[in-house]
Amino acid sequence: MAMDWSVLRQPAPGTLGAAREVAHWAVQWPARAARANLAPAADDSHSALGWDAGLGALLSAPLAAGTKADARVGVQLALLELIVMRSGRTELLQLEGCTPGTVNDWLDLKLKALGLKPASGAKLPYEVAPRPLQSEPGLAALARWFGAAADVLEEVRAKTARFRPGPGPVRLWPHHFDLALRVSFDIGGGESARSIGIGVSPGDGYYPQPYAYVSPYPAPRKPKLPALPPGAHWHTKDFFGAVASAEELLAQPDPRAALVKAIDAAFEAAMGWLHA
Repeated sequence: MAMDWSVLRQPAPGTLGAAREVAHWAVQWPARAARANLAPAADDSHSALGWDAGLGALLSAPLAAGTKADARVGVQLALLELIVMRSGRTELLQLEGCTPGTVNDWLDLKLKALGLKPASGAKLPYEVAPRPLQSEPGLAALARWFGAAADVLEEVRAKTARFRPGPGPVRLWPHHFDLALRVSFDIGGGESARSIGIGVSPGDGYYPQPYAYVSPYPAPRKPKLPALPPGAHWHTKDFFGAVASAEELLAQPDPRAALVKAIDAAFEAAMGWLHA
């Protein structure tokens, strides 16, 4: 069942910045656990997380699939809890008030018990500003935004499955902290890889609120920009793509339908540019 987007109106999407920063910092623990225990992927996807709607959590891929250590590490956003899951068993650490050292010790101990490598020794190839681990009021709302985003992106993934190589999985990238998928195209004729990224960011330096985007790669040069459906606009500063901010979408009678129409229109335009 599709999520009721009316629950996203409160609190106001522009007030989620503090919750976003805490959550972004917290998901680096499952990202490090994945980096410590999974073979590196060229696109860094081994450290990406998936959304579990039932738990309201961002979870790593299985860290040792098919073995007794077939565990996942994640963060339950609304409650700000670190999760270690294996064989239906879940162990939790309430992160509020914890120091990084306390979290490292707890997670390393759980991983060691499963025969896995410690997460604390894994280095991140990017920087995320540390934040005090405190339960911000907007964390539950942030979880709802990720749930809404995952719902729409899975629909997009199903609709674009006819392309080849086609869509990848819906993933949360712990560096930029956006939930996204990439649709790749085999154009032939010796062309370099071409793709369209579709995702939802909980906010950043460009938009201090959740926003969806559709971005072709490579970006077109001096394109003629077609009109987009209500709730979306073209963004051209530093990155190119169609953007639909939370406030724009929530101003529409049916925000989810508005987002789907905006993605469809932007995807069609991007297809034209990539195949020109």
